[in-house]
Amino acid sequence: MPRAPATRGAFAALLALCCSLAAAQAPDRRIAITIDDLPWQRVAKTADADLQARHAQLIEQLVLAKAPVVGFVNEDKLEVDGIVQPARVAMLRDWLDAGVELGNHTFGHVDLHVVGVPAYQDAILKGERQLRPLLAERGTQPRWFRHPYLRAGRTQADKAAVRDFLATHGYRMAPVTVDNGEWVWAFAYENVLDGTLDPAERDATLQRLREGYVPYMLNKVDYYERQSQALLGYALPQVWLLHANALNAASYAELVAAVRRRGYRTVTLDEAMRDPAYARADGYEGRYGPSWLHRWAMADKKPKSFYAGEPVVPKWVLDLAGVESE
Repeated sequence: MPRAPATRGAFAALLALCCSLAAAQAPDRRIAITIDDLPWQRVAKTADADLQARHAQLIEQLVLAKAPVVGFVNEDKLEVDGIVQPARVAMLRDWLDAGVELGNHTFGHVDLHVVGVPAYQDAILKGERQLRPLLAERGTQPRWFRHPYLRAGRTQADKAAVRDFLATHGYRMAPVTVDNGEWVWAFAYENVLDGTLDPAERDATLQRLREGYVPYMLNKVDYYERQSQALLGYALPQVWLLHANALNAASYAELVAAVRRRGYRTVTLDEAMRDPAYARADGYEGRYGPSWLHRWAMADKKPKSFYAGEPVVPKWVLDLAGVESE
């Protein structure tokens, strides 16, 4: 029998209430995408013809994905034997034309924990010699800085010295909350791409890497969302770390589409950083460069068990990359 009008109305009202409650309880998933090591991650190991072709493919992927991005430049990668290469500067113009904002990643991708604060400050200034006039052509200036290796200082004094130096020069530090071993997958991919496997095995291995890469990255996003919920009580607007490489030249648009299918909106770094959590204390003083979610957890003295369950790069990928760990 068809429902009476009153019954249909009550059912519709109940359905609307359930949908409203579900929407209210759903996390507000947002993620800002950042891409390091511009103009190209392994530029010194990539033949010029391959470099230009892979770069063009990555730019196509960026345009196709239609997501806000901040890209971080290592200016030493613009040079060969100390001479700036116009073709590599042109690669940065391609990023700008694609709508990407460019930031500073130091000259030489130097490690603060190795070189010390004065040399690091010098690398920051050397890292804007081409970048600052390039952006001035478009009426802008560099605003964002990313620590190489995510190493931000082993003492609070060093952290403060670098932070103050950056502020004096108009920079804001860009943290990373969704850390990952994407670089390992990328090294593996390029080793196979440029290696000596027979064509059939090469193509099959590249496909296997592409098919494994996106689920691995999504598992990392899921893990750090859980960490955010556990530490902060809500889904933090995340900051995601990627690199300019051949793997993303083949997979970036699908990666962005996949994280959107997970319910995430891709947002600007400015929007993500407006969340008050980004003002929390960085409690890490070790030699490495963990996620800022873990740095905040360390400041809160979370137990070791808090960090359990993070996905890892499979051994077969580590082996292809020629590294022991991510």
